Amino acid sequence: MIRKHHAPESKGRPASDSRTTIPGSTDIAVKTFVIDTSVLLHNPSAIFVFEENNVVIPFAVLEEIDKFKSVSNDVGRNARQCIRYLDMLRNRGRLIEGVQLSDGIEPASNNPDRRPNDPPSGSLRIDAVDHERPAAIRADTNDNRIIASALALKEKGEHVVFVSKDINARIKADALEITAEDFENQKVDVDHLYQGYATLRVDGEKIDQLYSEKMLPLDELHEVLTHTDAAGTSYTQEIEPNQFVLLIDEVDEGHTGLGRRLADTEHLIPISSPRKPVFGIMARNVQQTMAIDLLLDDEVKLVTLLGTAGTGKTLLAVAAGMAKVFNEEAYEKLLVARPIMPMGRDIGYLPGDKDEKLTAWMQPIFDNLAYLLSTRGHPLQSAESHTTEQRVAKLIADGRLVLEPLTYIRGRSIPHQFMIVDEAQNLSPHEVKTIVSRVGEGTKIVFTGDIEQIDNPYLDSSSNGLSYLVERMKGASAVGHVMLARSERSELASLATSRL
Repeated sequence: MIRKHHAPESKGRPASDSRTTIPGSTDIAVKTFVIDTSVLLHNPSAIFVFEENNVVIPFAVLEEIDKFKSVSNDVGRNARQCIRYLDMLRNRGRLIEGVQLSDGIEPASNNPDRRPNDPPSGSLRIDAVDHERPAAIRADTNDNRIIASALALKEKGEHVVFVSKDINARIKADALEITAEDFENQKVDVDHLYQGYATLRVDGEKIDQLYSEKMLPLDELHEVLTHTDAAGTSYTQEIEPNQFVLLIDEVDEGHTGLGRRLADTEHLIPISSPRKPVFGIMARNVQQTMAIDLLLDDEVKLVTLLGTAGTGKTLLAVAAGMAKVFNEEAYEKLLVARPIMPMGRDIGYLPGDKDEKLTAWMQPIFDNLAYLLSTRGHPLQSAESHTTEQRVAKLIADGRLVLEPLTYIRGRSIPHQFMIVDEAQNLSPHEVKTIVSRVGEGTKIVFTGDIEQIDNPYLDSSSNGLSYLVERMKGASAVGHVMLARSERSELASLATSRL
């Protein structure tokens, strides 16, 4: 289901009142959203999410989309999908006059009594006029022609909102006193992003009860979960399925306990660090303990791990995957995938076959594999594979370890595998949906990433697929999430993370 896009109301106006007064015009209930190319290339379904309001696509947008339709990536796919949507609408009416976007789309009515500044509710139309541009945007560019279209509609008295993911285009529109917004239909509030755990100060007896009875009913925590805000309104903090709760004795801070709400039950179960290393890895902090617990629980089918550089998200995921596949044989193979997204200037085409080209992109995964397969007494050492490189090569040759780019995942079905998607912050919400929908029966999938290190120029910390996945999937019984906070890579890495 596509969520509806709501334009923010003016300050001081009730949220239920969507009517806006424009100086020199009548009171207008319907807004006109002028859509920039960047929005349609990000999400071609954007034209359908503006509820009863009207959508206008300037002709320059069609020209820009035409340039991208032959590109062999997701931008090209979105351009082609947008063209298909417009063609579907074209078959139901003349786009230049306006086509209704409601179910059972009908051509726009030519009602002679309709006000010129009150277009038909919930329509889409193409603006094919090359409007005269003011001096500030006189340069002959597509961006200026698109903004000029919004400006012309505003001057006719329509309540215009210019929607673009291009920050500079929004700044230019705002300078011309046009209301400008980012497309926020798939954005999440990063400042309040779900962390996967809560910290509560409780009576020490509650902590003892958690471990002695191997469970703690959530009703026992009702008092500490109830809060009162500044306005005097009481509310109860929700503990989501598979969310962790760190219990701290209100008298003795050294007396603590860690529990997790078990799926859809109404109680916490005690969580402790594994007594044995997970493929040579032991948790170094409480968030890593949480992550390992989710990674080793076969009932949790989707795990998301967020954290800054050095927090151990990728290492923990790979270690858990190797333990599950190679030691426990709970899954047939370990599949590790990464998006092909360079940091900074790309070095161009790489020589060799697919595997040789992939080596450069998958080097961070090889680094983690090399560390885990180093001579530390693991069961994979054998006479025919003495070096770390030989061990990795043997696992790949045997088909138990698969390293792939995400480029070829569309159309696949992935059953009975432990799948890790690294650097997932560079994926769009649509790409994340595509990946998760590939998961077959018996597969566990883990997404790791740092939303503060995004190399995709079209995404940010609130619009990337990883943040979107965390916020949309929380509360599902088969989903778990942990935000790792402490860098454990090295003292220098921790210092760099906090100061740079």
